[in-house]
Amino acid sequence: RLGLERADTAEKALNVIVDLLEKYGQGGNCMESNMAFTYHNSFLIADRKEAWVLETSGKYWAAEKVEGGIRNISNQLSITTKIDREHPELKEYAKSNGWWDGEKEFDFAATYSFVNTARMTTSGGRYCEGYKLLNKHKGSITSEIMMEILRDKESGINMEGGFMTTGSMVSVLPQQPNLPCIHFFTGTPDPAR
Repeated sequence: RLGLERADTAEKALNVIVDLLEKYGQGGNCMESNMAFTYHNSFLIADRKEAWVLETSGKYWAAEKVEGGIRNISNQLSITTKIDREHPELKEYAKSNGWWDGEKEFDFAATYSFVNTARMTTSGGRYCEGYKLLNKHKGSITSEIMMEILRDKESGINMEGGFMTTGSMVSVLPQQPNLPCIHFFTGTPDPAR
């Protein structure tokens, strides 16, 4: 919210978020009933001209400029070796903890989460299922298709149970400045409605 409030471009919003992360850190509970469960945050940040993915681990972060195609985030780090901006100590911190040897190509998701990044888009889970649903409609994604994807329960995109999806947002951001941006928000706790 502060990125939207204080910035007029996607990259400036990214700057707002990383500056706040550096100053205040992050934390807090993932759910009200389990005080010990926390996680680090990922963001899709877009304006009419560009889009960024920002992923965090503590105060450390990596950002990827989206150059085209499809891109999603979901409950795991997904920025691998295409890092367009990063915390100035990101690699040194990983090296000092023995997570990265400084020799092989730096992979943010693999280094900071021990995820097998080669399997991220082929193995089960919300990230993979979201990628498949987006890829199925690549080149012809409309706001209605995005709403269908965000309503999908079978894929786990729209979660039920202990963790529930409580809201979704779809934005249409035309590149032509004379056309209005349109934002759709769910008005209920279940995006299927």
